[in-house]
Amino acid sequence: MTKKLFGTDGVRGRANSHPMTAEMALRLGAAAGEHFRGDGLNGHRVVIGKDTRRSGYMLETALTAGLTSTGMNVLLLGPVPTPAVGYLTRSMRADMGIMISASHNPYYDNGIKFFGPDGFKLSDDAEAEIEAIAERGIALSEPEHIGSARRIDEARGRYVEYAKTTFPRGRSLSGLKVVIDAANGAAYRAAPDVLWELGAEVIEVGVKPNGFNINADCGSTHPEACAAKVVEVGADLGISLDGDADRVMIVDETGKVADGDQLMALFASRWAEDGRLQENVLVATVMSNLGLEQYLGGRGIRLERTPVGDRYVVEAMRRGGWNLGGEQSGHIVMADYATTGDGIIAGLQFLGEMVRTGRKASELVHSFERVPQLLQNVRYGGGKEPLLAPEVLAVIADSEKKLNGNGRLLIRKSGTEPLVRVMAESTDEGLLAEVVGAIVAEIQARV
Repeated sequence: MTKKLFGTDGVRGRANSHPMTAEMALRLGAAAGEHFRGDGLNGHRVVIGKDTRRSGYMLETALTAGLTSTGMNVLLLGPVPTPAVGYLTRSMRADMGIMISASHNPYYDNGIKFFGPDGFKLSDDAEAEIEAIAERGIALSEPEHIGSARRIDEARGRYVEYAKTTFPRGRSLSGLKVVIDAANGAAYRAAPDVLWELGAEVIEVGVKPNGFNINADCGSTHPEACAAKVVEVGADLGISLDGDADRVMIVDETGKVADGDQLMALFASRWAEDGRLQENVLVATVMSNLGLEQYLGGRGIRLERTPVGDRYVVEAMRRGGWNLGGEQSGHIVMADYATTGDGIIAGLQFLGEMVRTGRKASELVHSFERVPQLLQNVRYGGGKEPLLAPEVLAVIADSEKKLNGNGRLLIRKSGTEPLVRVMAESTDEGLLAEVVGAIVAEIQARV
């Protein structure tokens, strides 16, 4: 079944424009309710979390109306991280979970992510079925079976307590000064609470959301704010999350930023040493640096690559029975602890290594030398498909020949924005700039 609304991570777009309108949220809520309710009677429940965007109020209300109209009882969690929704969907025996967030995007975007009763994001087939129901019309419940809605005040606290259990037992963060940048997003209260309750001295950045400042010059897409604060206060570590806290960047005590590849290298090698890494496999996307693959290969660890998107990482992990994966962008998926990327838990695992080894963050964040990588984005619109143009395809083919044996090339359309992403890796940086520049120029000529 072909999907029109859903991208690589739910439905996403500019708030108050199709598909992120109250009307569409109502239809999606009703369609999802019909999909999950089964017998159409009361007793089915859905949890809804959100980040701190102003438009979240509008979408939350519309989703609630749609869901209750098809017999679902709605539990409103308020601002909580995306991984908290996955956890609480299972913990509270809900039939489904919904997160209202556009992740790392600016405030004027928003999105709707759906989780199944197992706490995992929905499959492509399930999303397509929800779309089909929304298009063909909703079977509304009889008046006596309309659902209810109520707020759950303890939702954040339940997640905080769970996150703390993932930190090594018998250890604490006492004596460590940690900067936490919550991106003025969903974890603005949960993340500082977790760190403080485990004993750290906590310095807060990005914890004053106003509905419009989420991800604005802060968070994992702008880790320089966290890095500057780490250096300013002499912290041992900085943890920089994105707007819904499913991504993380780690900042060492010198202000140097480590991305998801470096974190996965550390965790995979450590888990392999302990015999915890299932079948000695790490799952990552095609965007992860070639240097990571080479580093893991030298330690007998296989890198399994997937398309871009943490949902595809998780799907591969579930198929293979593997327990560690993630993305260069900072999604770190630890199946032993969570059903999706969890920036807070990943940060705690890094802190656990600091405590266990007694080593500084700077001694842990640099496991391998990156192969030079260049990524450029080209925006397009008007229904154009630039990657289908013969001239673009010819330049891509020529570039692949030039890189053969000396790097790799990856060109793809974004699943969440009208962008073509052009990425190449090569030890020859002159060649790297040449091939990326040629492809970008040809695409720009077609848009």
